Amino acid sequence: MSKKLFVGNLPWSVNSDKLKDLFSTVGEVSDAFVMTDRDTGRSRGFGFVTFDSDDEAQAAIDAFNDKEVDGRNIVVNEAREKKDRY
Repeated sequence: MSKKLFVGNLPWSVNSDKLKDLFSTVGEVSDAFVMTDRDTGRSRGFGFVTFDSDDEAQAAIDAFNDKEVDGRNIVVNEAREKKDRY
C-alpha cells in the first residue's frame, strides 16, 4: 500500500522534479509534486511525495523532517485525507 507524505515550508526554488530527486535518496518515489498558484504558476511552498512502501515513507520522515533545504527547514509528515469543502 502506498503512503503519501506532506512536505511543507519548501523554498521557492524547489519544483516537483527537485522534490522527487531529493526524496529518491531514501526510497522509490512513485509520485512527487509541488503545489503551485494557478494564476502565477509560483510554488505555494508545499507539496506531496508518495512512496509505495510504508517503511520507505517512514525513512523519509525520519531523514527529512526539520532538515535544511536551500536555507529553510522543511516539515515532513504523513498527509491527511482531503476534507470536502461543502
